[in-house]
Amino acid sequence: MKKEDAKRLAIGMAVYCVRNTFLEDLHAGTGPSSEAGDYSDVKVISPYGEIPWPNLSRLDNDEMKKLMKEVVNKIYTVLLRMDDPEFIEGLNQWGQLMARKWDEPEDLKTEARSLKDKL
Repeated sequence: MKKEDAKRLAIGMAVYCVRNTFLEDLHAGTGPSSEAGDYSDVKVISPYGEIPWPNLSRLDNDEMKKLMKEVVNKIYTVLLRMDDPEFIEGLNQWGQLMARKWDEPEDLKTEARSLKDKL
């Protein structure tokens, strides 16, 4: 696959398969402000005590399961339609529209190589 085609497809898939999922619901809440800038001054008060923001899990197991199931189903949907030029072009156009302020995709060669080591 040509690099420019891969970049467009990656952005389209990120928008459709990740950004446009249950993740939007999780992202919709109010985020904390940090005077320190690193959130070391932010804590959550729970019935069991204070939890420093950097140590706080932002997703519970059910939310993670729901998110990953949706992401997998959407990736599967894209893969089943890789030979449909109209679908892929629509995915690419929508990705470019929704992610126009995002950084360019990067090739993570080192990370990809380490996947083989994990098998």
